[in-house]
Amino acid sequence: MIRLAFLLFAAAAAAHAQTAIELLERKTLARISEVDAKLDGALGVAAIDLTSGRVLSYNANSVFPQASSIKIPILIRLFRDARAKQVNLDEKITLTERDMVGGSGHLRGLIQKGPLTLTVREVATAMMETSDNTATNKIIAMVQRERVNQLLDELGFANTRLRRIMMDTAAAGRDEENVSTPLEMARLVEKIYRNEAAAPADCAEIAGIMKKVKAEMREAIPVGVDVASKPGGVPGVAAETGIVYLANRPFVLSVMSTFLAPKTHPVGEVTRAVYSHFERLANSNRFGNRWR
Repeated sequence: MIRLAFLLFAAAAAAHAQTAIELLERKTLARISEVDAKLDGALGVAAIDLTSGRVLSYNANSVFPQASSIKIPILIRLFRDARAKQVNLDEKITLTERDMVGGSGHLRGLIQKGPLTLTVREVATAMMETSDNTATNKIIAMVQRERVNQLLDELGFANTRLRRIMMDTAAAGRDEENVSTPLEMARLVEKIYRNEAAAPADCAEIAGIMKKVKAEMREAIPVGVDVASKPGGVPGVAAETGIVYLANRPFVLSVMSTFLAPKTHPVGEVTRAVYSHFERLANSNRFGNRWR
């Protein structure tokens, strides 16, 4: 009887033994926790292994402000509308001083010299590449805020919401914030990678635009590895979500932080920890033997 009980205990213990990859995941999450412990603010992280589908999750279902990262679903909505011929990306539109808002971007300086005529595609690219807020508000006016949220509902992202245009401080004061969770934004960008967010050709163009962005995630990844991301930052907030095209082990990473002390930015440190995790997976078999 005692022997039977021992064998049953041993079998149960073996059934619950963690794999080597699970042990590595635990260590990586511990590294993220160390970043959080010294961070003067709140942190959430989600990383999706685009090969296995496994997810690293750290406060990944908590809702965080997005700042300019919310421009990702706006861009998807635009390309879907273009595919439906509701918008022509090659149409030329003119921006005037009435369109100008502050914050990030370069169009404001050009508009101050006189009316600026660009294609819709060029305005959308400015929205992403230089995070231009004037461009963003123009695109929001074209696709409509409610329809961005409708798309997010269709894709299953109930916690991701575009609630206001850029630089609307009055709305921000009413808690009308553009929000998401690390896991939802990571899943949204995963859909770009898998050609599920829009038509395959459009997903490729969206990713191409996001590859032009230079931010913390790009800086933390070794040269030669492509990154397609969109950061966001306002006082107290730093976020970035993107695809890291690591050979043999591409992954999506979403880092969000809020209530930050001045000059605090955890995205780079978290990115380095997560990249180290996937670099090991990329060059090892499932037991950790670096055979490549």
